[in-house]
Amino acid sequence: MIKRIRVILVDDHNVVRSGLRRLLELGGDIEVVAEASNGEQACEIYGEFKTDVLVMDLSMPGIGGLEALRRILLLAPRAKVVIFSMHENITFAMQALSAGARGYVAKSGLADDLLLAVREAAVGRSYISPVIAQKIAMQSISGEQNPMKQLSAREFEVFRLLAEGLSIDDIAGNLNISQKTVANYQTMLKQKLGISNAVELVRFAMRHGVISG
Repeated sequence: MIKRIRVILVDDHNVVRSGLRRLLELGGDIEVVAEASNGEQACEIYGEFKTDVLVMDLSMPGIGGLEALRRILLLAPRAKVVIFSMHENITFAMQALSAGARGYVAKSGLADDLLLAVREAAVGRSYISPVIAQKIAMQSISGEQNPMKQLSAREFEVFRLLAEGLSIDDIAGNLNISQKTVANYQTMLKQKLGISNAVELVRFAMRHGVISG
């Protein structure tokens, strides 16, 4: 009997999770054993199930996929996480992969991409959607520097939330850190990225595809 790959699905849309479950289980070698609708739930249930792979979206209410990825890997460094995201901007992909994700799959890609990513992650290998891999390769060839690469996962998450207009209080609540810590990150981000005010931060985020215009 073939040993099935046990998977947790994390996405804030029920319809998306339902579709992903059907897609993954059609192959016959993957079993979805649990689902979560946000990053906090993902962190809670990951330890409850002996899963091989966790498939997670990035853009969710609350702490979001990147922060959830960071927390899960702190608790379980060998966890195999595949990010399944609408973000095709390489900034998000590079952040997720740098933070320890085993795979990064664009939602606009082929259905087989996600199946491949889960199967590769289950045996300890990495997989990146061809469309994302091509963009990363092109940036490498062009020699273009992406300033976002210098940010840690936590710094990037604070930057993204600031760019989306969240207050320091809201960010502190989302990430379960103090307001002072958020303010310190804000100061550090301005120094690292050469930004002097909130308007410049938003423009910088738009220029690098972190938020849309």
